[in-house]
Amino acid sequence: MSASVDVMTTHDKSTMPWGLWLRQIRAILSLELQKNFLSRRSILIYLIALLPLFPLLVLALLQPPGNEWRDFSNYGKVYAVLYHGFILRTVVFFGCAWIFMNLFRGELVDRSLHYYFLSAVRREVLVVGKYLSGLVTSMVMFTGTTVIAMLLLYVPFYSPSVRYFTAGAGFAHLLTYAGITMLACVGYGAFFLVVGLFVRNPIIPALLLYGWEWLNFLLPPLLKKISVVHYLNSLMPVPLSSVISEGPLAVIAEPTPAWIAIPSMLLVTVLVLVLAAYRTRHMEIHYGSE
Repeated sequence: MSASVDVMTTHDKSTMPWGLWLRQIRAILSLELQKNFLSRRSILIYLIALLPLFPLLVLALLQPPGNEWRDFSNYGKVYAVLYHGFILRTVVFFGCAWIFMNLFRGELVDRSLHYYFLSAVRREVLVVGKYLSGLVTSMVMFTGTTVIAMLLLYVPFYSPSVRYFTAGAGFAHLLTYAGITMLACVGYGAFFLVVGLFVRNPIIPALLLYGWEWLNFLLPPLLKKISVVHYLNSLMPVPLSSVISEGPLAVIAEPTPAWIAIPSMLLVTVLVLVLAAYRTRHMEIHYGSE
């Protein structure tokens, strides 16, 4: 079956019907959010988001022996390692891969994408609506994981934790980690959206990107900048290099300032979404080949 109809609105082509497009984006966003949170595919997202919380909950209830677990000053470094190695590079990465790849690829598998393509909605509006739905879903899920994980880690130290979050750097660090998670959802989400549009089997490019992100510390400074994790690491409130050694083969590169890192990621995201819109604009559906 083939569907390549893109019905134009009755407005004059020389005008931009922003009001209509915004209403359509809201409608698509509402519909897609229901799918993202309530469909069978969402079960895996909930499991991924909860994955870091189970060991932290056990740790909070059953304090392990050892003086290092009783030293409150170490917990900022402990969370930095947990966040960088587990939450950011695994939970957020694979969670975004599952959410954003399925925005279009899942519709193709379910043989339902043609309903969107046959409706009076521009393909660009469809891309924006679907991307925003994935962004809201990933931000709610993984920012919640980031915040709850940090709070669970500090639960056993109630009195010093209250002072740390009210009078110390705790609250600022919490907001920074939450902001990094949101920015990761923006960058990874755009990439995986495009992968789901261009590649029939998106698992391979996802694994290639995963390897590229993990080997980022071995890359020369110029190549480091062609990765999402480099810009995210530059924003870390506790630099990972101050916590653990990356080994003798690691290539040291100056972190990118926040005023460059954040706009750079947002600009690349916009360019990737333009590519996604171009792809959907020239996309035809052949369910038989899926």
